Amino acid sequence: MRIDNSTFKTVEEIKYLGTTLTNQISIAEEIKSRLRPGSACYHSVQNLLSSRLLSRNIKMKIYRTIILPVLLFGCETWSLKLREERKLRVFENMVLRIFGPRRVEATGEWRRLHNEELNDLYSLPNIVRVIKSRRMRWAQNVARMGEERGVYRVLLGKPERKRPMGRPRQRWVDNIRMDLQEVECGYMDWIGLTQDRDRWRTLVSAIMNLRVP
Repeated sequence: MRIDNSTFKTVEEIKYLGTTLTNQISIAEEIKSRLRPGSACYHSVQNLLSSRLLSRNIKMKIYRTIILPVLLFGCETWSLKLREERKLRVFENMVLRIFGPRRVEATGEWRRLHNEELNDLYSLPNIVRVIKSRRMRWAQNVARMGEERGVYRVLLGKPERKRPMGRPRQRWVDNIRMDLQEVECGYMDWIGLTQDRDRWRTLVSAIMNLRVP
């Protein structure tokens, strides 16, 4: 592709500002590329997370301040499907295994905690809830930018070329509407909702703290 006197090579994927961009507009490769350093970061502090000298609260602070930022940098722009959300939850549950096993009183044997038990012990919003809330906050910023800003024009712009055959890809805006459906506001004009800062903050808080399986 040539623009003025510059030539740009067409590639299948490229790393830009720490984010993996693909020609298929798929977030799957980005999630994979984030899980690798996330796992490496987890293993680098695993001795701390498994230590009996540290309380659970300190271990959770280590997870949220050291491991999560590696995973969630730029997550405000992600368009996630259930498949990617499950992969992120699996990773988080692996970290939450630091809560240890539970003893069965009837038999005296030890067993691994179920995912629901891990979530109850964690008590904080899970990784998917964090992503949704950050995405909602960024959506408000974009919607309030105004037509003179390029990001806003990209949000509302419609490509002139024809859409390829097949099922439409899930867009970032679709995720925003799905998030609002969880708090029974999916039928409303979300850009109009963002103009009311207090109400939007309330929705973000509701999405952040929503307890779902």
